[in-house]
Amino acid sequence: MVAALLTLASRSPQRRAILEQLGIDFRVEVPEVHEVADGDPRKLVVENARRKVRAVAADPALGADTAVVLEGRVFGKPGSREEAAEFLGALSGRPHEVHGGACLKAGGGERTAHAVTLVRFRELTPEIVDWYLASGEWRDRAGAYAIQGRGAALVEGIDGDYLNVVGLPVAALISSGFVPFATHETCQAQRW
Repeated sequence: MVAALLTLASRSPQRRAILEQLGIDFRVEVPEVHEVADGDPRKLVVENARRKVRAVAADPALGADTAVVLEGRVFGKPGSREEAAEFLGALSGRPHEVHGGACLKAGGGERTAHAVTLVRFRELTPEIVDWYLASGEWRDRAGAYAIQGRGAALVEGIDGDYLNVVGLPVAALISSGFVPFATHETCQAQRW
């Protein structure tokens, strides 16, 4: 019996890159879902990941979501350059949390994972903000930055899972039982 190929239920190139880095064979199916934008960050990212997985027919499938949180405020993806500038200004010189949620559907069951990484931004001058905004990298990024790209220049340090900030809480997924080299049959044997 041939193992079913994992389906990544995401349009994120960062999540694709992480799975490739882990050596996982997968295909991509972009889910069409309405994402939750408000509420408890932990519940929000897990629910959005769950919605993405449930929007695709494939089994096994992996969905994920990321939210940047500062003092209880969830910073999603900015809708404009001006909103991105506002996000970066609020994060400047301050620590914030990056919540990552994931849902793995396999063998008829689902498992979820959640991680929080603390990210500390350096003080951002108007010149640094303008330089970063001009790159366009802020587009379609939670919190208006990408730590794996030019956004690394905005960051002073992190505590926790770096890959969670990039877009997939790998350490939490593995702790919850996701085995990157597992076959579909293994997942079924574990009654997922």
